Amino acid sequence: MKPVKKIEKLLLDALKKLGIEPVSASLLVEECSAERFGDYTSNVAMQLFPMVEKGRWNSPHALAEEIVNTLDTTLSPTVAGPGFINFTLTDTDLSHNIREILDGENIVKLNQGKKAIVEYSSPNIAKPFTIGHLRTTIIGAAVANLLENTGYIVYRDNHLGDWGTQFGKLIVAIKELGEEKESLNVERITTAAEPVKELVKLYVEFHEKAEIDPTLEDRAREWFTKLENGDQEARRLWQLCIDWSWTEFDRIYTELGVFFSENNGRGYGESYFEDKMSQVVDILEKSGYMKTGEEGAKLFFFPDEEFSPLMILKKDGSTLYATRDLATDFFRINQPKYGKDILIINEVGAEQTLYFRQIYRIEELLGWVKPGQRIHVKHGLYRLKEGKMSTRKGNVIWLGDAITEAKERAIALQVASKRPANLQTAKQVAIGALKWNDLKRSSQLDVTFDWDEILSMDGNSGPYMQYTVVRAKSVLGKALEIKPEASTEATFSAVERTLARELLYFENTLYRAATEYAPHLLCTYLYTLAGTFNSFYNTHRILDENEHIAKRLALTQAVVSTLELGMAIIGIEIPESM
Repeated sequence: MKPVKKIEKLLLDALKKLGIEPVSASLLVEECSAERFGDYTSNVAMQLFPMVEKGRWNSPHALAEEIVNTLDTTLSPTVAGPGFINFTLTDTDLSHNIREILDGENIVKLNQGKKAIVEYSSPNIAKPFTIGHLRTTIIGAAVANLLENTGYIVYRDNHLGDWGTQFGKLIVAIKELGEEKESLNVERITTAAEPVKELVKLYVEFHEKAEIDPTLEDRAREWFTKLENGDQEARRLWQLCIDWSWTEFDRIYTELGVFFSENNGRGYGESYFEDKMSQVVDILEKSGYMKTGEEGAKLFFFPDEEFSPLMILKKDGSTLYATRDLATDFFRINQPKYGKDILIINEVGAEQTLYFRQIYRIEELLGWVKPGQRIHVKHGLYRLKEGKMSTRKGNVIWLGDAITEAKERAIALQVASKRPANLQTAKQVAIGALKWNDLKRSSQLDVTFDWDEILSMDGNSGPYMQYTVVRAKSVLGKALEIKPEASTEATFSAVERTLARELLYFENTLYRAATEYAPHLLCTYLYTLAGTFNSFYNTHRILDENEHIAKRLALTQAVVSTLELGMAIIGIEIPESM
């Protein structure tokens, strides 16, 4: 039995003996903040004191002492402060946990059978896949992995921006801009190594010229309306933009090791719901919440003005993001494979918070979902040292360029350490560095893009984490003939015990990170574990003291297994050597 569950059962048994009904079958048991207090702590006495019979105990501390006196355990329970009950595990308990890790039994998948859709990445067709897109792509993939590793069936969706007014602008740009206009533009983009960059040049040029000639915007709106109405010429140029864009998207996703499960691996883009929006508009019309605004647009008005009205159709009848997002979710909750109780997560920038609150509230009012069934995982912006990036101004870091430079810098690190350049290792270090630099902090924070921090070999960085695992595996490689043993008779030194104690907390951290959709919580744990292992490595000669070798190899193997699993969950590979 896991230590946490063992402690919960002990507390429940003690409360039963005292005739106290717990507020929950699952008591609040957490890791102690410092080893000097013990390994686990519970504030159950403080939780229950206001509810127990008056006069029976004069304080939460007194109740905690009575609970401790009732416990029959070797876990050395003590009472601290206003009523915390602290528990210290025995070396035998720590050894049992190491044995479970070595046997691959360190995670109990409590969410078995639950379902979730995680929607992430969702780049816009014909727009640059910039360093800014890295955030939603890798945070979303990590959230999906977290849920999957706690038992969820996860559907990974990529809601591509392949519909909208930007296509009217691109069609005008392809047909009208440049010396020979369409024919030369199409040929140049088709033969380009990076076709999206050519499309972006046209997009930027369109906005520059539209500032001088506003009629360009009118023609763009006309072309988008034609696209929505099925005009063949509009559809032809739109499809070209999609095909050109996927040339880059496929390459980027392969580099990042990111994948999607829905719609043959490409995800359900906005255009998939083109013929499904009218049904949703009809539902909104009949709901009584949608009305025509002063200028002819259709808007959803929330009861009691809970939110400002949300536009569903423009005055010319064109759809918007809201129309397409509502059609997407209506489609999802009516698919048998998903089911109506499925958790639906959008990993999208924090600047869209109000919009998603409006969308989720509409879906609740329509009876499509229950509160809490729709989740917005927010991320902050990537910023240059000079400020915010802008596609229209052409002031962006292309993600493909960032990956290439990261690999070049990783090769330079190999050369500087007098090791032969290895392209596979360089790629793993580069991608790992980019991912860790993002995922190690709360996703809601903005990130300033800084190469020195990203590829540092010291401190809280991807290369440091990878090197720790490589170092630990090299120890195991030198002792292949020795079987790691987590004997129940093992006794631990202070440093060994600190490491064994840290290994206890992986499962709890995994569940907390999954429940809060917060990969940084797992990263923080992994970084602490890596630092604790390195202290152990620098203090103890693992292979030089015969009576301790098997025990220390067991600790090392448990650390490797835990770090490798944790790093895989956040999407980082471990090189063979560094």
